[in-house]
Amino acid sequence: MTTDQSAQASRKRHEEAAAWVLKNRDMNQSAHESRAFEEWLDRGQENRTAYEAAERLMGEARTVILNDPALRNFKVKPRPRVAKTLAVAILGAALAGGAFVYSDGPMRLLANARSGTGEMPTIELADGTTIQLNAFSAISYRFTAETRTVTLLRGQAFFQVAKDTNRPFVVEANGGLTTALGTAFDVRLDPSSTEVTVTEHAVSVTPHTHADPAVRVNEGQQAVYDRDGRVKDVRQADTHTALAWRRGQLVVDNALLADVVTEIGRHFAGRIIISNSDLAGRRVSGTFTVTDTDAALALLRESLGLSVIRMGPLIVLRG
Repeated sequence: MTTDQSAQASRKRHEEAAAWVLKNRDMNQSAHESRAFEEWLDRGQENRTAYEAAERLMGEARTVILNDPALRNFKVKPRPRVAKTLAVAILGAALAGGAFVYSDGPMRLLANARSGTGEMPTIELADGTTIQLNAFSAISYRFTAETRTVTLLRGQAFFQVAKDTNRPFVVEANGGLTTALGTAFDVRLDPSSTEVTVTEHAVSVTPHTHADPAVRVNEGQQAVYDRDGRVKDVRQADTHTALAWRRGQLVVDNALLADVVTEIGRHFAGRIIISNSDLAGRRVSGTFTVTDTDAALALLRESLGLSVIRMGPLIVLRG
C-alpha cells in the first residue's frame, strides 16, 4: 500500500468510527445496526483504536459544550441528515488530523530533519550551512564529493549557505532546482507553486528536467515556479514580510482566510476547521502572531466577526 493509499484508508476508518459513535448514541438504533457495528469492530484492532479515539474526542466536545453557556444554548437548525453528516465530517477530520499530527510516520522515514507543530529549529549541516525550518516542515539531504543537495519535503526553510567552490549547493522542491550563488534565501512550498526569496547575493532556478534555461534571481527578488519547475514570475520582494515567519509572525494583505488559518495551524497541536467554503474565501489583512494561537484567532474574530468554537483538539471557525 502506498503512502497516499494508507492515508486515505486511515481517513476513511476515522470517518467510519465517528459515524458509529454518533449512531451508538441513538436510542432507536436497530438490532441490524448493532450487529453491523460489532462486525466493523471485529475487522481489526485499527478499527477499535479509531473508535476509542472517537469516543474520547466526543467526550471532550461534550465537556466543552456543557461548560460554555454560548455553546450549550446554541441551536442547530439544519436538516437532521445534514447536521449528522456535518458532525461525522468534523469528528472524522479531527481524528484524522490528530493521528497525523501525533504520528507523522511517513515523513519520519523520508526526512533527515523535520520540525513539529510550533517548532522552528535551526540545523547546522556538516559543511557549515545553517537551515532554519518553519513549523511543520521537513528536509532530507545528501552530500557527495561533487554536490550538496537538500530536498524540501514539506513546508518552508531559510538557508544560509556556506561557501564551497567545488560543490554547488542545490535545493530541490517540487519540480524545481534552486542553486545558491553564494547566498542566503528562503524556499516555501505551496500546493500549486513554490516561492524562492533571496536575501543575499543571488540564486538560479531551473526545472528539475532542465527543460527551460536557468533564471537568475537577485537579492531582494522573489521567484515563483509551478509544479513543473517552470518559473512563472520574478518580482521585487518585501523580504521583511516574506521572512516574518522567522519572528513567529505572518504579515498578509488581502489574503484568503484559508491560507491564514493554514499558517496558524502550523503552531497548533490539533486541527482548525473553517465551517464553509464561503468563509474560507473571505479576505483578511494584518500582522498575526502565529506562535500564539489564541491571539491570532482573536484578531480574526475581531476583524471578520467570526465565532471560534473549541472542542478538545478541534477548533471550528464559523461566520
